[in-house]
Amino acid sequence: MQWLELTVDSDSRGIDLLEAELTLNGFDSFVIDDEAEFHTFLETNRDYWDIVDESLEQSLNGVSRIRLYLADDARAMEEVERLRAMLAALPKTYPEAELGSLKLSLANVRDEDWENNWKQYYQPIPIGEKLIVVPKWMKPETAGRIPVLLDPGMIFGTGAHASTQMCMLRLEEHIRGGETVLDLGSGSGILSITALLLGAAHATGVDVDPKAEDIARENAAINALGADRFTAVTGNVITGQDALADLFAKTYDVICMNIFADVIIPMAAVLPRFMRADTVVICSGVLENRYAEVRAAIEAAGLRIETLQTMNDWCCFTAVKGD
Repeated sequence: MQWLELTVDSDSRGIDLLEAELTLNGFDSFVIDDEAEFHTFLETNRDYWDIVDESLEQSLNGVSRIRLYLADDARAMEEVERLRAMLAALPKTYPEAELGSLKLSLANVRDEDWENNWKQYYQPIPIGEKLIVVPKWMKPETAGRIPVLLDPGMIFGTGAHASTQMCMLRLEEHIRGGETVLDLGSGSGILSITALLLGAAHATGVDVDPKAEDIARENAAINALGADRFTAVTGNVITGQDALADLFAKTYDVICMNIFADVIIPMAAVLPRFMRADTVVICSGVLENRYAEVRAAIEAAGLRIETLQTMNDWCCFTAVKGD
């Protein structure tokens, strides 16, 4: 089906009014792109700043607009003209409002464009000496590398982020075959899957988001990894320990954490319960300006940091039990 995408340029100070007027006039299928709203969201959800997509933030720089969608049928142009008339009347109706230019732009969009165009932004990513992250719909030449197949979605962990790549590099070093792996904050399951493809015997992925459990299990299946090698669990190892009794009954060879500083800091005290003397913790997702806080929490838990790597303002370190 063919659609019309109508873009109305606005101003952050008047976009709420514009949104209300569009809804009042029956234009209720729209998307808001607004820098100020985005930053308000970040301020309200400050705990998640560490994992903000920088390219998304840059794409909204100075942007305030509403995108509407109309079926491109016999009534489409009539609706476009009705919208034009509404936009022309707004400055007269609200002379004090900061509505911006209200410039209207039109473009054609097909259903299949919405369904598939986003895929062009995901390309194979070689990592380290052995790995290459590949979207599941592609079959590129892997040049002898181990393909890690993923269905990229909204769950964090596509292999494109520096913090994920550094974890994968450390897994190349520490997985030699037969290890058990605990992946805390597993997201898409990319680190568990990487460890298994490198030769680990079993991986358990834990995430507080129930959607992550299903997505990680699906990504494991894409890589022909079944329940005998990969277990996905929903839970919180800080506050929900009773519900995760089976998890706490074991120790692991390798523990991965690719999450943000405000979660790693309280989680540090729990880590020793999963560790033996030779367990290695691989930890990433920490901005350089938060590293000192995280290190203090790790050391307070009785662990010792062995290695530190930085990439694009992000830190990844390995830690073991202290002497």
